[in-house]
Amino acid sequence: MIKDKSILIKNIYYMFTYAFQVLKQNSYEEIAKEDFDNIQNLFAAILSKGIAGQIKQGLYREYVPFTEDLSVLRGKLEFNSTIKNKLAHRQVLTCEHDDLSENNLFNKILKTTAYMLVKHAKVEEKYKSELKKNLLFFSNVDFINVSAIKWTSLNYQRNNHSYKMLMNVCYFVLEGLLYSDEKGNYKIANYLDEQQMSHLYEKFVLEYYKYHYNGIIYATSSQIKWNVDDGVIDFLPIMQSDIMLKSKGKTLIIDTKYYTHTMQTKGQYNSTTFHSHDLYQIFTYVKNADLMNDGSVAGMLLYAKTDEQVTPDNDFMMRGNKISVKTLDLNLCFPDIAKQLDDIAKSYFEL
Repeated sequence: MIKDKSILIKNIYYMFTYAFQVLKQNSYEEIAKEDFDNIQNLFAAILSKGIAGQIKQGLYREYVPFTEDLSVLRGKLEFNSTIKNKLAHRQVLTCEHDDLSENNLFNKILKTTAYMLVKHAKVEEKYKSELKKNLLFFSNVDFINVSAIKWTSLNYQRNNHSYKMLMNVCYFVLEGLLYSDEKGNYKIANYLDEQQMSHLYEKFVLEYYKYHYNGIIYATSSQIKWNVDDGVIDFLPIMQSDIMLKSKGKTLIIDTKYYTHTMQTKGQYNSTTFHSHDLYQIFTYVKNADLMNDGSVAGMLLYAKTDEQVTPDNDFMMRGNKISVKTLDLNLCFPDIAKQLDDIAKSYFEL
């Protein structure tokens, strides 16, 4: 767990709003005006506002299988149970059918997460009160065992797309922040998991450029093809870029990195260097993407700034291509974070 990475709590909110494209949703605007002293209050605020919005438009319902005894056939007849009813002189049919229900995986996750935040000692009473009011509308929804949640089974479509940010907040709370005590009871830890923050950081940077530079810069997360002479690439690993920016015939490949320590210390003299595998990776991406070998493709390692004294801010020319190592300070007010990202785009593409 990360304990020494410096990041303003509210900036996690901004990262979520960009990453999951809810910038224009009025239900979250009030959160930007609040100050949070811990991550639990932030997540409780996001969930309370988001759930309240879902309640106003109606909780998502989907077809859920039911089995019940009926006087007339509905759906599919369940023979074994129906025969048992006949033997017991019960004139009913056991039927299997699907009904629209609020008691689905999405709402079960919302209810379970909200309940856990209500029980958390660090969540302020005003957020608990809002969540408790929301939970009154979940009387027909069951709790779910956290370990039984299959996050990959969440399928989004038009009727539940507004749940996407909420499900990701729940994921952070239930997976990124949970730990089990000696008795096997789940509790919420105090620090964000580095791997989960890494994914959020990457998604945030990509969506920032998509939102603010639409029509100016083409921002995507693209695979890079191996530039090999004989065309045989069957056993080569996939090169998946985090962020690829294209404009004016130039390309900037950005690889985001969210580490506890930006630099590595090696050797008997404890020399401080960049992470070698990161440099090898971005160099490989750039050289394979630069098919014309004209230097029109550049690469950047964009580290989330830590509290370390050494802060990378370097540009190198490597075999005709520019490779940069930079940091993004997430412990600043958000307009200053935005300016850092803007400066990267404006400088490279000469906007």
